[in-house]
Amino acid sequence: MTGITPSQTVGPFFKYGLTPDGKYDWNDAFTSNLVTPDASGERIRVEGRVFDGEGQPVPDAMLEIWQADAQGRFADPQDKRALPNATFRGFGRCGTDANGVFFFDTIKPGSVPDPDGKPQAPHLLLAVFARGMLRHLYTRIYFGDEKGNASDPVLALVPPDRRATLIAEREAGNGSAVYKLDLRLQGEGETVFFDV
Repeated sequence: MTGITPSQTVGPFFKYGLTPDGKYDWNDAFTSNLVTPDASGERIRVEGRVFDGEGQPVPDAMLEIWQADAQGRFADPQDKRALPNATFRGFGRCGTDANGVFFFDTIKPGSVPDPDGKPQAPHLLLAVFARGMLRHLYTRIYFGDEKGNASDPVLALVPPDRRATLIAEREAGNGSAVYKLDLRLQGEGETVFFDV
């Protein structure tokens, strides 16, 4: 028989390959804690919940973030500005719990230039993987207390009435800064996802 292999949905995800955090005998390459001892910048937590189109929590989604460091540099050989002496990788992965909750402990990123050299507001790049989806979704998480949001070239492409779906608001906390943003995969208040 010849033809195209049928597509399948992404997930479910095996806990072994998601965020082992020392629970398995292997390298914890992927974790929701991106902070390294030598990372400079403001330590923050980004948290929220993932909801499906009916407003129900998604208990088995997987989220990946990648970001610049506090100086706006990526830990990637393509970023010629990156300093080789920092162990901050700028990549993290986590799963949602039974209530759809996720969180990342990281460093607030700095501004990075777009391909034309214009400054972008500090943001996290986010990929969402979940059951029932044939392809993962891409979005961004901006920070509500950043003045640069007003001139960010990517955020400007989003209709004004939908921008709030990309902006995490800072909550008063006991020391560490906590930014909250819920993700809605479909329906009313759907998060803006980008066609990449």
